[in-house]
Amino acid sequence: MTTTANASGVLRIVPAALLETRRPQRMIERSYSVYRKAWWIFVSGFFEPVFYLLSMDVGLSSLVGEITVDGRTYDYAEFVAPALMAVAAMNGAIFDSTVAIFFKLRNDVYDSILATPMSTADIAVGEIGWAVIRGAIYSFSFLVVMVLLGLAGSPWVVMALPACALVAVAFSSIGMALTTYMRSWADFDYIMAVTVPLMVFSATFFPVSSYGDWAWIVNLSPLYHGVALTRAASAGVFEWSLFLNAGVLVALAVVGMRFTSRRIEGLLLT
Repeated sequence: MTTTANASGVLRIVPAALLETRRPQRMIERSYSVYRKAWWIFVSGFFEPVFYLLSMDVGLSSLVGEITVDGRTYDYAEFVAPALMAVAAMNGAIFDSTVAIFFKLRNDVYDSILATPMSTADIAVGEIGWAVIRGAIYSFSFLVVMVLLGLAGSPWVVMALPACALVAVAFSSIGMALTTYMRSWADFDYIMAVTVPLMVFSATFFPVSSYGDWAWIVNLSPLYHGVALTRAASAGVFEWSLFLNAGVLVALAVVGMRFTSRRIEGLLLT
């Protein structure tokens, strides 16, 4: 009886969409086919954090010099690089879970898909899955740039990749949920109004201590928790608090996916 109760409790936490999916990979295949013919759109979002990184390495790093955080000394570009890797994951996930989703909703793409054996759960999981893949590709490419520039502080930097995958899952789930409430293209100004401050105020360019009495606000940023994970991986540092950072991203992903699956079903089947 206890085992059954525990299993039931787990099923309540897992998003229903994950339990109802049958062929979400078809949505991923569709997205791949579309972007294969317009690859320049796919790679465009990768360059913004890379240009930031190059400006830090070539320009600001020589002016700022080294900084000390929690007793560890970093070259400034080395400090910023893993944070911008998390930003790259966020950018990739946000674009495909907002702009691309809104376009398909407005042009009845999903109505045609639902005329096939596909379900709303397949659509939600498949679209989020593709957004995560895009974020992961951005992250891997960014990691290569970091290594080539000598900004990876430890071989453990490879663990930043699963951390970036968590960032992508969280932001794509929440992004898709919010997109279902948008009514016009003008609403996407709100996306920029959120993502840009997140990039600036998530300890991306400055240590948390530099925020003074407002440091507690940084913990409210989903991106900060991803930055903490990627920065720790790059430095080869392990702390138990990293489980809390990962837990926040997992919780956001679960909430976002549950909400998205319900919203998609309500919009397309009513």
